[in-house]
Order: sequence, then structure tokens, then C-alpha cells
Amino acid sequence: MDIKVRLENVKKLQAKRWENEDHWDTINDLLIKELDEILLIDPQNTAALINIGAVYSDMGENEKALEHLETALDLGSEDKNLYINLVIVHVYLENHQEEYLEYLETAEEKTEDPLTFKAYFDPQSH
Repeated sequence: MDIKVRLENVKKLQAKRWENEDHWDTINDLLIKELDEILLIDPQNTAALINIGAVYSDMGENEKALEHLETALDLGSEDKNLYINLVIVHVYLENHQEEYLEYLETAEEKTEDPLTFKAYFDPQSH
């Protein structure tokens, strides 16, 4: 199965988490496992890096999320969801606004890769 198809499946599975919140942890584990496998085959796949970053953020593992997102950034990804996810993770890590304001501005000029998704953001959680 090619990576694009696997990423499409990841995106569908990710969307299903919201309908199956009882299985949230199980689905997150499946997502991480699948994205890790994609990254073993193609370590520079920015869509997989952005998505695994989003899943780690959703699991509350923002340090791990940031590592993957910054790797995608270093690889030159121009994906809108990358910049949005970076902002979300920086907010959760309670970093200074200056650290992520630039990402927010950059996100406005970018378009979304159909293979990536955003981390969940709950402004009430802090």
C-alpha cells in the first residue's frame, strides 16, 4: 500500500476518534503505530510528521509533538496545518507569544495539505 493511501487512512481514522471517544486511547495508539511505520519507510514525510505531532499533542505529549513538528519545519514543509499545530503546541507548553506569533502569521498565507490534520485545541484546558 503506498504512503499516500496510508496517510488518507490515517486521516479517516483520526476523524473517527471523535465519534468513538470510548476508544480514544486505542485509536491514538493505532495512529501513532501507523505513522511511526510510515516514518520508518520515509523519515522525511512531512505529512506523517505533522500528523504524528497532532496526535501527540492530542494525547498531551506536547514536547514529543514539538519535536516532530519542528522536524517537518526543518524539512521545509509549507503546510498550513504545520503552522497551526506549532501554535497549538506552543500555547499548551505555555511558551511566550513571541515564540509562536510568527507561525500564526505564516499560517494565514499557507494552504492546507489534504493529507494532514490539526491538533485539537481546547482553550478551556488551561
